[in-house]
Amino acid sequence: MPSSSSSSSSSSPSHSHARLPHMKGHGDHKRRRNGEGEDIPPSHPSVELTLGLSCSRSPPSPPPSSQTPAAPQPRPHPGFPVFHGASFSNAVAPSPRSGGTRNRRNPTQGPKDGSKGELVQPAFDWSTDRRATVHTLAHLRSHGILEIRGVVQCKRCEASREIEHDLLAKFAEVAGFIRAKKHLMHDRAPPEWTCPISPGCDACGQPNCMRPVMAQKKRDINWLFLLLGQTLGTCNLDQLKYFCKHTKNHRTGAKDRLLYLTYLGLCKQLDPAGPFDPLCH
Repeated sequence: MPSSSSSSSSSSPSHSHARLPHMKGHGDHKRRRNGEGEDIPPSHPSVELTLGLSCSRSPPSPPPSSQTPAAPQPRPHPGFPVFHGASFSNAVAPSPRSGGTRNRRNPTQGPKDGSKGELVQPAFDWSTDRRATVHTLAHLRSHGILEIRGVVQCKRCEASREIEHDLLAKFAEVAGFIRAKKHLMHDRAPPEWTCPISPGCDACGQPNCMRPVMAQKKRDINWLFLLLGQTLGTCNLDQLKYFCKHTKNHRTGAKDRLLYLTYLGLCKQLDPAGPFDPLCH
């Protein structure tokens, strides 16, 4: 009996010593658990202190600069965008050729500088040394040129023959047609010009099949023969543009408009004093 009491009394101070919080050893830290209930191993106090100091330490501030601050750059003009690159910025300046503004294109431009020369060898007696230009009626009459010839070919049998037009009679017919219907054309060629009627073929008897033979080079086209026969409508768009280009007419638009300008342009060359200005109605 005395031995048991002494053992119990000797063990009690150890239990009370373990329950004192200020007497905890290094291995008696409070248990910590994660979200799944597992124990988290304790860390050494010195490690926690070192980590805490390293995390709370702020980055060193840069030393004060002795250089003066750069002057503020002027804002770019709102009309000219600035492109910023890796190490440069360039502003888009207006073109020196246009003077900062775009000029409107002249609708009646002639050939550009550096193009083919205007002087050519006349292909016919009634042609001048200028491209797409014929002599006046006064010049032709004074030189006795009253018959205008041209070659036509059948579309069916390809038979060809030469046709002559009376200069004065045929021009009076074309000029009278323009005077009578110009106010109804509205700057467009009428159906009589866009779909011309051709003579029939004597070889095969096919009607409306003899078409004028076009020269391979546009400078050799028989413009006066086509005008007097009212067959300018057989020209393609490129040939009509060629005429308008070298006579300083507006050469953009539909074929009926270019055909209208070609008819009136040739009549104006023959009779400069006549009412053949395309802008006058």
